[in-house]
Amino acid sequence: MSAKGLAALQERIGWKFADPSLLKKSLTHSSLDATSKVGDLERLEFLGDRVLGLMTAEALWRKYPKMREGDLAPRFNALVRKETCAKAALAFGLDKLIKMSAQEEESGGRRKKAILGDACEALLGALYIDGGLEAARKAYDLFWTPNLEALSTRHRDAKTTLQEWSQERGLGPPKYEVVNAEGPAHAPAFTIDVHVKGFKPVRAEGLSKREAQMTAAASFLVREKVWVDGE
Repeated sequence: MSAKGLAALQERIGWKFADPSLLKKSLTHSSLDATSKVGDLERLEFLGDRVLGLMTAEALWRKYPKMREGDLAPRFNALVRKETCAKAALAFGLDKLIKMSAQEEESGGRRKKAILGDACEALLGALYIDGGLEAARKAYDLFWTPNLEALSTRHRDAKTTLQEWSQERGLGPPKYEVVNAEGPAHAPAFTIDVHVKGFKPVRAEGLSKREAQMTAAASFLVREKVWVDGE
């Protein structure tokens, strides 16, 4: 978390913090809580989650004026879920700035979607405290606004989509096979194949079984042109 990196982030977002300690706190992982004088990001993440929800609800309300609540809700969920926040964190370059313990970093912490997503929400919370919705919207408009339609139309996660697609064709539910599990207990890595009857399996890796399964399912959907990309 260098001064140069923080300055570049503020320039990228278009907001210079009046209280720089808020920005530093939003990028300090709880694994440093015992040793850091700054404090960790969890309280800001709690706030940022609500800020993100408000901005997203408003954005959907404005973009789809004739859409019913039942159709807006899954779009909302797609936009605010942890995986989407993790993508935003990568777009902002937060993966290079998050301050965490050496053990967490060694376990692949900078690639963990949960950590990236929490940091992104904490950043939104910090922006809100520093400058209100105007400041938070700077980050929102940088990632969510230009991708609103693409992100919101991906209502369901990859595993759910693949299961429905497979069962609609009478192929039964997909089967996930753990091909390999290695690494220390605090930092396991999984390789998983997803099998659908009549199709070549797809293999993917992840830092958890769920992450590997989701990646494998998404890759299958992209390969079979059910999805356009791996979002």
